[in-house]
Amino acid sequence: MNRNKILAAIDGSEHAHLVVDKAIEYGKQFNAEIILVYCHRKFPTLLGQPYRDEEISRIMSESEKLIAPFLQRLRDAGLEVEERLMEEPAAAAISEIARIEKCGLIIMGSRGLTSLEGLFVGSVTNRVLHTAPCSVLVVR
Repeated sequence: MNRNKILAAIDGSEHAHLVVDKAIEYGKQFNAEIILVYCHRKFPTLLGQPYRDEEISRIMSESEKLIAPFLQRLRDAGLEVEERLMEEPAAAAISEIARIEKCGLIIMGSRGLTSLEGLFVGSVTNRVLHTAPCSVLVVR
């Protein structure tokens, strides 16, 4: 029997804390594994060596530092958790991971760091709502 999986998408905004709160709640309720997804900005393509490698290393280090407290909260709650650090575009990455991992639920914030992009719902959330292979819980 396959274990239930919940994808929790965070972006470093205030909604990320709410997303993790819901992931803990639903993860415990459904005995689910949590897949924590963070999509960092694109790696530079026009920088030469060694500057490109240094920039990639910096982006990855910042990403790991950002998600660390969220991973710890999930683990402290007794949940099994995996992390995925992905390169933008976020909406495509979130939907694809949910499809590959056969997640039953995606939890994400109604708005992210770029709150002006979408009028009522953030643009990434809106795209995920239209492309997700499973149910999406939008927290605000």
